Amino acid sequence: MARIAEKSLALAPLVILWCVYGRAQTAQVLPEIDTEVKLSSDLRITFQAKATREGGDPEQAEIGPSLDFYLKPLIRLQDAAKFDLDDAKPRPLVFSIGYRYMPQANKAPPINRMEPVLTFHFPMARFLLSDKNRADLDWQNGSFSWRYRNRVQIEKTLTIGSYHPAPYASAEFFYESQYGKWSDTAIYAGCSFPIGKHSEFEPYYEHQNNTGKSPNQQLNQLGLILNLYFSAARHDGSHPSIRDPLPGSRHIRDHFFRLNGVRQ
Repeated sequence: MARIAEKSLALAPLVILWCVYGRAQTAQVLPEIDTEVKLSSDLRITFQAKATREGGDPEQAEIGPSLDFYLKPLIRLQDAAKFDLDDAKPRPLVFSIGYRYMPQANKAPPINRMEPVLTFHFPMARFLLSDKNRADLDWQNGSFSWRYRNRVQIEKTLTIGSYHPAPYASAEFFYESQYGKWSDTAIYAGCSFPIGKHSEFEPYYEHQNNTGKSPNQQLNQLGLILNLYFSAARHDGSHPSIRDPLPGSRHIRDHFFRLNGVRQ
C-alpha cells in the first residue's frame, strides 16, 4: 500500500509541469490525482495534486494534504453508496480542513490556501445528493482574498453485471471577495469507473460562466481524476499493536513461555 501511495504522490510534479506548459494551449484538459488513506473509522488523510482553472483565474496547480473527519454512516446512505469506493459518501456529514500550495508562472509569488470544507450527504430514493460548502482562504505576497463556493451534486450507482459505474451531474456557485458578488457558475457531468478495489477513474466535462470581469468568460473543460483509496486501519477502526505487529503473535509468545517454564 505504501509503495503505491508513494508512486501516486510522485506524479504530483507532472501536474505542475502540465499547468506551466499548458497555459498557452486553447484546449482545456485538467488532470487530478487524489490519494486517500483511512486512518480510523472516522478519520482519513488525503493528498491532492491537480490542475485547475476556476473563478476567473488562469490554469494553475494545487498541491497539498487534507484531513477528513466523519460522522457515523447512515443505513439509507450506505444503500445509496453501496458499491462506492469512497467511504465518506455513506456519512451524513464530513468536515475537512486542508492546505494547498499553488505555484505561479513568471516567478510570481505562490498562493498559500487554507480549505475548510463541510459536506452533507442525503439519500434520495436510489440517488445520492451531496451539498458541498467550501471556503478558499488565499494568502499571496502579504495580501488576503477569499471565495465561498457551494456545489450540489446528484449521482446514482449503476449495476452492469458485477460492475458498478456511478454517473453524476452537479452545479457549483462561486462568491468572490475581489468582485463582491456571485461571479462564477460551473456545471459538471461525469462518471466514476472503479478499477479493482483501490482505484477509480473519473472523467468529466465542465462548463464555466465567469462574470467577474468584462466581457464574460465562457470555458469548456475536460478533466480526468485518478482516485486512490487505501486503509491503515482494521475493519473495526483500530490499528495493529506496535508491540504485537502480527495477529495472534502475543498468544503464540505466551504459549511458548508456558511450555518452557518461563515466567513473564
